[in-house]
Amino acid sequence: MSPLNRVAATLVLLSGTWLTLETVAEEAALIAAKASELQWSAAPSVGPGAMIAVIEGDPKAAAPFTFRLKLPANSTVGVHTHPTTERVTVLSGSFYLGTGDALDPAKATTYQAGDTLIIPAGMAMSAGTRAEEAVLQLHGTGPWGIAYHDPADDPRNQ
Repeated sequence: MSPLNRVAATLVLLSGTWLTLETVAEEAALIAAKASELQWSAAPSVGPGAMIAVIEGDPKAAAPFTFRLKLPANSTVGVHTHPTTERVTVLSGSFYLGTGDALDPAKATTYQAGDTLIIPAGMAMSAGTRAEEAVLQLHGTGPWGIAYHDPADDPRNQ
């Protein structure tokens, strides 16, 4: 290879590296979410009165996401699964989670503000609140979704 071709090849490789680093820098922008400024919208797949505020990404995309979920007092989320690992932190209130193929509130474990759960993809669970609403933060890699074991439990069918 001639010296001129070597120089040209080196410049091509370096320019590709520079463009890649620039792309990474653009993707690494700060995301700051103030609780008072979150944009809440209905979360019909979770249940009546449930609200969602997406902080990062698109939960339906195969990419990282972060969102908050607000469950009203006395709500129940029937037995369901998620297609990806779900990382949940309770921010406020009390959150009840039961695992297994049957809804049994008596066997649900109570999680309080500051508690964290890492729920494997495909694990059957049910959840809910009692006397107070709960605010959760969920994050993971999408696509996020919810599949109810019994179609009658799916609030989108009601």
